[in-house]
Amino acid sequence: MRSHHRLEAWQEAMRLVKQVYSVTNSFPKEEVYGLTNQMRRCAISIPSNIAEGAARDSNLEFVRFLTIARGSLSELETQLLIARDLGYTSDEKILTQVDRVFALIGGLIKSIKKKI
Repeated sequence: MRSHHRLEAWQEAMRLVKQVYSVTNSFPKEEVYGLTNQMRRCAISIPSNIAEGAARDSNLEFVRFLTIARGSLSELETQLLIARDLGYTSDEKILTQVDRVFALIGGLIKSIKKKI
C-alpha cells in the first residue's frame, strides 16, 4: 500500500470524486464539455495532487502539492455552487464533503509545516 492510501484526506478526496461523478451524471447534455467536464477534472485533481505530493522527496514539496489540491477543491466548490444556482443539483451532502476534505487537507498542511 502506498503511503497516500493511508491518508484520510486522500481517502475522503476519492469519495468526493465519486460523488462529483454521480452528481454530474444528471447534468444537462449541453454541459458535458462545460461544467461537467470542469468539475470532474477539478475533483480528480484533488486526490491526484495529494498522492503526488506524498511521493515527493520533501515535506516542503508535499505542502506545495497539498496547497494545489486545496486550490482545486476551492475551484470545485465554486462550480458546485454555480451548478446549484443553475438548478442542476440540490445535493447538499457534496458540499459537506467538500468542507470535510478542506478541513483534512488544512490539518495535514498544518501538521507537516510543524516538521519543516
